[in-house]
Amino acid sequence: MDLAIPDMALVVLIGASGSGKSTFARKHFAPTQVLSSDYFRGLVSDDENDQSASADAFDALHYIAGKRLSAGKVTVIDATNVQREPRAELIKLAREHHVLPVAIVLDLPEAVCVRRNAERPDRDFGAHVVKRHRTDLRRALGSLQREGFRKVHVLRGESEVDAARIVPERLNNDLRDQTGPFDVIGDIHGCRAELEELLGELGYAITRDDQGRAVGARHPEGRRAVFVGDLVDRGPDTPGALRLVMGMVEAGDALAVCGNHEQKLVRAMRGRKVTVAHGLAESLAQLGEESEEYRARVEAFCDGLISHYRLDGGNLVVAHAGLPQAFHGRASGRVRSFALYGDTTGETDEFGLPVRYPWANEYRGRAMVLYGHTPVLDPEWVNGTMCLDTGCVFGGKLTALRYPEREIVSVKAHQVWYEPARPLAPPDPFGGREPSTLALSDVVGRRVVDTGTMGQISVRGEQAASALEVMSRFAVDPRWLLYLPPTMAPTATRPDGDLLEHPAEAFADFRGRGVREVLCEEKHMGSRAVVLVTRDESVAPARFGIDGNGAVHTRTGRPFFDEDLTARLLARVRAAATEAGLWTELDTDWLLLDAELMPWSAKASALITNQYAAVGAAAGVALPAAADALAEAAGRGVDVADLLARTRSREVNATDFRAAYRRYCWPTEGLDGVRLAPFQVLAAEGTMCHERPHSWHLAIADRLRAADPDLFAETRNLAVDTEDAGSVDAGVRWWTELTAAGGEGMVVKPAANHLPKTQPGVKVRGREYLRIIYGPDYTEPANLSRLRDRNLGHKRSLALREYALGLEGLARLTRGEPLWRVHECVFAVLALESEPVDPRL
Repeated sequence: MDLAIPDMALVVLIGASGSGKSTFARKHFAPTQVLSSDYFRGLVSDDENDQSASADAFDALHYIAGKRLSAGKVTVIDATNVQREPRAELIKLAREHHVLPVAIVLDLPEAVCVRRNAERPDRDFGAHVVKRHRTDLRRALGSLQREGFRKVHVLRGESEVDAARIVPERLNNDLRDQTGPFDVIGDIHGCRAELEELLGELGYAITRDDQGRAVGARHPEGRRAVFVGDLVDRGPDTPGALRLVMGMVEAGDALAVCGNHEQKLVRAMRGRKVTVAHGLAESLAQLGEESEEYRARVEAFCDGLISHYRLDGGNLVVAHAGLPQAFHGRASGRVRSFALYGDTTGETDEFGLPVRYPWANEYRGRAMVLYGHTPVLDPEWVNGTMCLDTGCVFGGKLTALRYPEREIVSVKAHQVWYEPARPLAPPDPFGGREPSTLALSDVVGRRVVDTGTMGQISVRGEQAASALEVMSRFAVDPRWLLYLPPTMAPTATRPDGDLLEHPAEAFADFRGRGVREVLCEEKHMGSRAVVLVTRDESVAPARFGIDGNGAVHTRTGRPFFDEDLTARLLARVRAAATEAGLWTELDTDWLLLDAELMPWSAKASALITNQYAAVGAAAGVALPAAADALAEAAGRGVDVADLLARTRSREVNATDFRAAYRRYCWPTEGLDGVRLAPFQVLAAEGTMCHERPHSWHLAIADRLRAADPDLFAETRNLAVDTEDAGSVDAGVRWWTELTAAGGEGMVVKPAANHLPKTQPGVKVRGREYLRIIYGPDYTEPANLSRLRDRNLGHKRSLALREYALGLEGLARLTRGEPLWRVHECVFAVLALESEPVDPRL
């Protein structure tokens, strides 16, 4: 016997003691899926047969079952469950988690159960217990479905139990294997002509019968339409709209979910008592002119529509009235009700209509949710959701969204077919919350951020707390924080010689990943800076909800300068962007630049003074004196030759150390002496620039430098073909010349810029710069040998995660999503910075 079990279900085994429930569970389910009442009695009392522990045991069992069901896992309850009260608790649990309860009844003869119990030494109760269980079981058999079990499988006798086979059954809403592309179409409401026009705009070829009626449509490129429900009522041609949609669905060219109007139409067609309002009278009258056969087809089709679909690996959810994340892929009356009707606040508006609960404002799920039900003037993205009902029947538009392209296609209504009770109005994408308003609840605690390039990235609670301290105490106003640069991993460690890092390893690594063309960029002797500049003073209040002209901040969000100096710097950047023609070329009122700000001492003067200079000064005093004393001792015949040699070597190292950090310091007065080297345009209004090659970005930087050569510095660069030995040698020579002249080194990047699962760049630092990082004596052979064991895996993982978060934040920003959505990603980057990674890498 095949027993169909939904792949998201609570399976309740029912049977008298001795009927073989535990044996059945072990045979057909994984050990992790089975929750046994005996086992939980043992957990709480050390005795599986201690009936006095049953209450605590079932409390624990229900708790664990709830956790499993919350995660969507099949869960099997192994207990007698012959009484109605325990079953009611389990059905309630299933409903709370919106999964289907399934009963498997082991109805074995009383004699078999008694014999099996007698064979077990731990079962010392008499046959009367089995008899009572059997009586309760017989009483329950006829009522299990009425109690709420969606499936009931009864196995009568040992042969049926032995022959049983569990067959997993996918839920009707689970179409995750269907990846599209899709064209999701909003509420039609009988507007057949507009539907035909929209399908034409989308590229579908319409099929007609011998009477000229549209009976199907197919896209030449294999796209499929997905209808969000409310095909019927109010409009001029409900039968025609249904004929077209039904033909597409039956031919496999479309999918459709149920709307509240379809559900009400089915009830009316079956003679159930309904209120004939909201356009139902028009549908019934129009269908009354059709054949009985056609009406039966309509009734069967509408009755068979399900509440929602999960598509494309769970990345797309379509439901008539929308669906919160907790309901995705679930099956219960509550899920269906929400999918068809949404939820209300219990209030009515000035038109006497219910006020819809704004579930989309709180949505934080990974899946895109597309829906209709409540007409809006124009579709708007709200936290990854979009309402596609643009009120065609009320004289608005019929709208579709191309997925995954996110392209909106609309056609205008041919006329007002039905007067709306409430005028069409634009949606409030922020639910009354200003788009620039940030809330503590958006960033505290453990969080999972969905990114387009790396999936889900977790942020632990303690990391969020660390980021919150930095943000609240040191950072610029968070409304300016649109992006934080990722940490950058160094190239693989040089296996031998007197260098830790060398370009050959970087070129070989990219070549091994299939990246042939790379660009080597000079690594400036400064600090990473993000520059947000607006075209004029009117831009920031309207776009970012804050007064000002922009910000210049470090990679941890801290300001470089005071307000006055920042304003002066931004004024020069703005003027250069204007002279370079960037506002018009990029069609934007603001620019976000990734840059290096020099000198290093402009940001790190305290670090240089208190750490590097202090070490250098101490070494400059102590080591020469120690060397002189050792030389005198050697002159007296004391054998200190090795110690003297080490000290002389350390004296040279200290001198080189002072020379290394001093290259990063030069005097500045106001902006005099300050240099800015932009190397990437991160974003502009509506535009991400990460897929443009680095040569484009550096050309923009050259135009800014031409406009203000005193402020903007050149980023020297060299293209290298990693598969050409001569080109690789040229790259190595270029790096050697840079570092020999006192330069820090270079960054090697894929020339095409963004490549999936590839480091956006690796740094190759020079020998003397690394002396600042690892200390004056790091070049001593013993120290170099120890440092070669540095582990880069964690650093590289962190760099990729932070890069993915940065791109996701920019994507949300350029899509026009509210600032708190952007800030979620920015905050996550800052949180990850607290990970315990060697800061010298």
